[in-house]
Amino acid sequence: MPRNKKTTASRNLEELALLYRIGQTLDHSLDLREVAGPVLEALAEQMGMTRGTLTLLNRQSGQIMIEAAHGLSPEQMKRGRYRLGEGVTGIVVQTGRPMVVPRVSAEPLFLDRTGSRKPLRKPDVSFICVPIKLGNETVGALSADRLFATEVALQEDVRLLSTVASMIAQAVKLRQAVQEEHERLRAENVRLQAQLEKRFQPGNIVGNSTAMQRVYDLIGGVCKTNTTVMLCGESGTGKELVAQAIHFNSLRAKKAFVKINCAALPQTVIESELFGHEKGAFTGAIAQRKGRFELASDGTIFLDEIGDLPAVVQVHLLRVLQEGEFERVGGTETVKVNVRVIAATNKPLEELVGSGKFREDLYYRLNVFPIYLPPLRERRNDILLLANHFLERYAKQNAKDVRRISTPAIDMIMAYHWPGNVRELENCIERAIVLTNDAVVHGHHLPPTLQTAEASGTQIQGRLKELLENYERELLLEALKISRGNRAKAAKALGISERLMGLRVRKYEINCQRFHTST
Repeated sequence: MPRNKKTTASRNLEELALLYRIGQTLDHSLDLREVAGPVLEALAEQMGMTRGTLTLLNRQSGQIMIEAAHGLSPEQMKRGRYRLGEGVTGIVVQTGRPMVVPRVSAEPLFLDRTGSRKPLRKPDVSFICVPIKLGNETVGALSADRLFATEVALQEDVRLLSTVASMIAQAVKLRQAVQEEHERLRAENVRLQAQLEKRFQPGNIVGNSTAMQRVYDLIGGVCKTNTTVMLCGESGTGKELVAQAIHFNSLRAKKAFVKINCAALPQTVIESELFGHEKGAFTGAIAQRKGRFELASDGTIFLDEIGDLPAVVQVHLLRVLQEGEFERVGGTETVKVNVRVIAATNKPLEELVGSGKFREDLYYRLNVFPIYLPPLRERRNDILLLANHFLERYAKQNAKDVRRISTPAIDMIMAYHWPGNVRELENCIERAIVLTNDAVVHGHHLPPTLQTAEASGTQIQGRLKELLENYERELLLEALKISRGNRAKAAKALGISERLMGLRVRKYEINCQRFHTST
């Protein structure tokens, strides 16, 4: 039925249904290219439209180009380009006012750039073009072709297309707002990335938490100097990695990095290890031997577990720090060295100083630039990052194609308190890599200390009252078994009265006779 012969109520219902459908389509995606096609398809069904286009103005090039079309081939769409004021579409975009061409064959302004209407006279078509406006600015146009018919009210089509154009304009506005926000966020990310690049972060340490960023800032501030550094923190927090980061980012990076664990060597050996010895200095000294300080000359020496250094060696170390010189064990020749000292401890040196186990003057000479390394429980944001790092490392070392950690295993890792810190986490992941036979680390591959009740199938079942009663009954049975059914002795063992014992025996229906012959 021709549109002008439909009842007003019927036409209004159809238009409402169309506008609702178009609104739903526009809400589906912020990408106008994805929704423009379905919008034109809906218009074609409602209006009997043979062709339709959505064109947008490119402000930079000044060209008006077809963004989406109905009834046009891709080649025809490429040809549909106009400049402001050029053709009907160019005039609509330039003036911001709709235009209606009842017969395109009689309108010299109609250019048919797409070539989709040749010959223009057979059959003749009507062309309606309305602007798409954002406020007072015209950003494009919406147009429709329909077969010419005198009974068709083109002004109704103008009204309908104008309404749809307004809806499209809002979609364009939203898309522009989203694009602007994306650009703002991208610029902000670039700015933040530039700031992060300026911040020092060692390549050998994994972690992005705030606590580790403070450590990185301290490393970056001290590494280019010759200052003595004291690394403090629990065992397994990565003090040796920090020492390496300081050395290999210092002016001594091309020189030796020598490390020694002061707790790993006996007192009779450590002095020789640090300062060397002369031939014949003690039994077994068959030749002169250089100590770690000589080997580290012009470089860095890392003294781990400095709190375990024997008192006699502390005196020699203080002299090296103050004077840069020492004598080998059994020798009289003074050896001069230029060594940077980095010390580390997991013990409270202040308390050792207070108890007389560590020299106060040496403590202050070592504690020039302290760096505190946070335990893993204080940098929980780094736990999963570290776990994935160790996963990749040990999968490669063990030639296994292990690619990820399962969600239950991640939950277990994140819930654990990690008393052994990063070293314990590393050992757990290495163990899991060895145990797994597929591409995933599962919860049962983790050590028992990490197992939760849910993962191990040991959840508490039942209500609290029932659990307490079961436990009480077990205690009673055990006491009666030990006392061979003697309720008085069982009550005394449990610290309760004989009367209360009798009440509990009756409550749980315990037969004491069965224990009389127990062995």
